[in-house]
Amino acid sequence: MASFVGSSVSFSSSILSLPNSSFTNKNYGLKPAVAFWKTTVPRMPALRVTCDAAKPETVGKVIDIVKSQLALKDDVAVTGETKFTDLGADSLDTVEIVMQLEENFDISVDEESAQKIETIQDAAALIEDLTTKKAA
Repeated sequence: MASFVGSSVSFSSSILSLPNSSFTNKNYGLKPAVAFWKTTVPRMPALRVTCDAAKPETVGKVIDIVKSQLALKDDVAVTGETKFTDLGADSLDTVEIVMQLEENFDISVDEESAQKIETIQDAAALIEDLTTKKAA
């Protein structure tokens, strides 16, 4: 199983809408690709692919904590892509989940980072990031 940690790919619609003249002097062979994107997808929205895959064991622990905090039955399917809101969690539930994660993983999550957590994978990636920083 392949995993990518901390990798990201971003495309911005603004680069696709620039005139071709921007790439004439230093195009590094990109002019044909830009022409392709401009003709095929003239108004492509911003695309952001992020692969902050956490270790499966971290994701598993987060799933167990979330199921426990939300009193979910064992037959409820929860994966890394599952959003807390899909499980019926409100903002108070999310705060309680974050507090439980802090306690179980011996980390401290700042408010700004806590507000960005939407999925199990988001929480697991943040935990791994914080534990790595703590160990360094």
